[in-house]
Amino acid sequence: MMDAYGQLHGHTPAIVTGKPVEISGSYGRESATGRGVAYLLEEAVKDLGFKSHDTKVVIQGFGNVGSWAARIIHEIGYRVIAVSGVDGGVYNASGLNIPRLFEYQDKTGMFDGFPGSEPISNDELLELDCEVLVPAAIDNVITDVNSRNIKAQLILEAANHPITPEADRILSEGGVTILPDILVNAGGVIVSYFEWTQNLQEFRWEESRINEEFKKTILQAYNEVCTRSIKEKITHRQASFEIGVQRVARAVELRGFV
Repeated sequence: MMDAYGQLHGHTPAIVTGKPVEISGSYGRESATGRGVAYLLEEAVKDLGFKSHDTKVVIQGFGNVGSWAARIIHEIGYRVIAVSGVDGGVYNASGLNIPRLFEYQDKTGMFDGFPGSEPISNDELLELDCEVLVPAAIDNVITDVNSRNIKAQLILEAANHPITPEADRILSEGGVTILPDILVNAGGVIVSYFEWTQNLQEFRWEESRINEEFKKTILQAYNEVCTRSIKEKITHRQASFEIGVQRVARAVELRGFV
């Protein structure tokens, strides 16, 4: 797309985002969505009063989002007790050594047989005894059928729509805090905006600045959602949608379209 546009209007990197760093992409773009999961987990854990060193995290999905989330969550000191891919995963109640798991997967191409772990299916993984569950794979994995078996107190929707509406109701009424996908997996879009900004400026930011600006942006969004949720006694999902719709409606109004 960038090349086709450039033939008509000249070289304009800002016309598309998500580019490799070598062709005017942004540092930090690859890890952004997983990093956002980690930033939000840290903040929510504090708000919910969990003791970080005791917090057990389960991650379903080990693609770009899930793998980066696992890496960063492990680095900041949380106990990742299970991860899974398409063919199932591995579990250790005391915590997995995530860096060694990456090495093992790179060498063997799978999780099966990873030392110090036991195999676990994707269905079993969702129902593990943990404080935090991160569905980072596909949609509709938590349904009205398995939602009553979910033991996590906090769910971060790193995938798009991993919880069905009925399961969302069951979990919310049961006291589970759900941070919705519209907030949790916004990292890639936020850093794409930073990429566009850098391209327009014709100046590249250091990765440290990317991460600093990104953290500030996503935590501001989280705090606005939490404030709305508490004030109106609604779920975080409802608060997120209210804020988003109101912003769009206000922009339309200010531009004179209504």
